[in-house]
Amino acid sequence: MRLALVCAALMLAACGNDDGRDDDHDSSKYFQTFDGLPGALISVSGTSDKDVWAVGGNPGDGSGAFVLHFDGAWTRVPTGYQVDLWWVHAFAGGPVFMGGSGGTILKYENGAFEKLSTPDTATVFGIWGPAPDDLWAVGGDPAKSGKAFVWHFDGSAWAPAAGLPTVPIAAWFKVWGRAADDVRFVGMDGAIVHYDGKGFQQITSPTNRRLLTLFAEPGGKYTAVGGMSQAVIVEDDGGGWKDVSPPPPNHAMIGIRTSGDDGYAAGTGGSVMRRKNGAWVDEPLGFDVFGDFHSVWIDPKGGVWIAGGNIMALPLVNGVLVHKGPKIPGGSYE
Repeated sequence: MRLALVCAALMLAACGNDDGRDDDHDSSKYFQTFDGLPGALISVSGTSDKDVWAVGGNPGDGSGAFVLHFDGAWTRVPTGYQVDLWWVHAFAGGPVFMGGSGGTILKYENGAFEKLSTPDTATVFGIWGPAPDDLWAVGGDPAKSGKAFVWHFDGSAWAPAAGLPTVPIAAWFKVWGRAADDVRFVGMDGAIVHYDGKGFQQITSPTNRRLLTLFAEPGGKYTAVGGMSQAVIVEDDGGGWKDVSPPPPNHAMIGIRTSGDDGYAAGTGGSVMRRKNGAWVDEPLGFDVFGDFHSVWIDPKGGVWIAGGNIMALPLVNGVLVHKGPKIPGGSYE
């Protein structure tokens, strides 16, 4: 009898709870991988669950913008460039492109960073492209009207996009595409522009509030999020953009990623929303996050990665990384 009780106790300890589940491998749970990192984590992305990049603020320790890489273990990758990085776009096997303050675009390949020449010094907020020699970068200065830009990279040089319609805004925030000839740009005042491989067209937007990030799977609907004090969520399934924002009160949404009918948005106050049955609803983490989320990424195995920190004012510090899926230990990253 005593042996049976001991065995039962050991089984419960191994399972982690009283219903037989192992919490560390519960794909429905959120885990806080990092908290209070020297630099805020402003963007997270990658190519697999064992090739994850998180980039962000400059902690001022001389190593440059804070960059972490996960390949089964975490490594800090010193950039050497004293800038804040706002976005990362990775290709399987490399290269990896990172954009940030001062018009900075870094290319990481074969273990080394290269700072690419760019047309201006305004902040690069987003990078996307179907191939390393067909990339778009967008950005600007939200405090200065007319600083919004769209650049294109052909593998050798970045140049201002030719034929872009004049849109009187201060910044484009993100770019994403379903293909090389189906690319969208979103920014201040709800602005949306479409590129069809031949030229640009400004699209009628269902909102005049800022759109901060967008995403679409190949063949899937576009979703864009934004807002300031409350969430703005707009979608285009091929019939034009529609406002599907949830009713207030809620937080501004800054990051977005979707996978089929599922989707995750994250934003201010450590808030997360999930698309369920076509509607966006609050998604509890199960713990408090003292910071703002900026980026969401879903890896090919369905793991959800959410990055943030103190991102609303300089210095961009206190990085946070949350993972939904099997627990990913933070541990050492040096």
